[in-house]
Amino acid sequence: MTKVPRKSSRPLLNKDAPLKGGVRRRPDKSQPQLALDPMPARIEPCLAKLVPKPPVGPQWAFEVKWDGYRLAVHVEPSGVRVITRGGHDWTHRFPTIARAAKVLGTTMILDGEAVVLDDQGRPDFGALQNSLGGRGGKRPAGEAIFYAFDLLYYDGHDLTGMELTARRHMLENVIGDSLATIRLSEEVDAEGDVFFAAACEHGLEGIIAKRTDQPYRSGRLGDWVKIKCIQSDAFFIVGYEPSTAALGGIGRLLLAARKGNDLVYVGGVGTGFKMRETMKLRKDLDNLKTPNAPVPIKRKGAIWVQPTLIAEIEYRAWTDDGKLRHASYKGLRDAQDNADVYELEPRS
Repeated sequence: MTKVPRKSSRPLLNKDAPLKGGVRRRPDKSQPQLALDPMPARIEPCLAKLVPKPPVGPQWAFEVKWDGYRLAVHVEPSGVRVITRGGHDWTHRFPTIARAAKVLGTTMILDGEAVVLDDQGRPDFGALQNSLGGRGGKRPAGEAIFYAFDLLYYDGHDLTGMELTARRHMLENVIGDSLATIRLSEEVDAEGDVFFAAACEHGLEGIIAKRTDQPYRSGRLGDWVKIKCIQSDAFFIVGYEPSTAALGGIGRLLLAARKGNDLVYVGGVGTGFKMRETMKLRKDLDNLKTPNAPVPIKRKGAIWVQPTLIAEIEYRAWTDDGKLRHASYKGLRDAQDNADVYELEPRS
């Protein structure tokens, strides 16, 4: 049974009347045009907690889990800044998103995800990486689309204290039904388990569920949760097995996860490679060679490397001895993306 859409009878934004605020604060001298709250330089993002199944209840809203780069787009009088989850300025890497945001006018902070879509309209992380020129690449991602899913600041007002329902309603008025470079990440009016099944059937990575009655809180506190159809996580590359027959001479990448302050070997990946990126990956790995294994294992013929490069790996499950099952390489994560390397739970 589908849920009744949570729509207000009247818009929260009115072009003829500004937003009403509480007690007026002193104007910021560096931003004299703002009547209320000065725009923050950065807001630490709200992160989704991984859970095994969709939550139940009318307080939850559901969206597609986009497979790309988490970004905050700051629209200011002086211009537009595109900021990564780790706080790095990537405006130069997403110029089309910056130009599209400038057209929106006023001042705002949009929270969302940059993706590149495949020919079936699904996000493709590898295609996004290629458009950027790979890890640390200098190319602009001209094909990237920004799916906005939250509005944190608007026209002189800090919105993070408002509940999600109100922020989303305002975001819908700002973005509208645009199918251009900046688009609205739609809420889906369906029960979580039904939506999750449909997302998996269509080959998506998973879904996100968000508490509609909560303010925007930074960190991984459980207000947002993610449910994955296919597991996809980040792991350190600690070595590779050379091959004369494989692309780029890489037979398998050897991977590790975190466990406290240590690294633990979690198996290898030998599929998902593409010729051009694998040739570059081999060169990067050879520049990081080390005589000692970063993890306490023995692997005859393995080339060990410093655990600097972070690979995004898709996999189906874990084996009983703690190794990745049916793993496939998706691409390298950029250090400035602040990707979470997979953390193994300590044994009780």
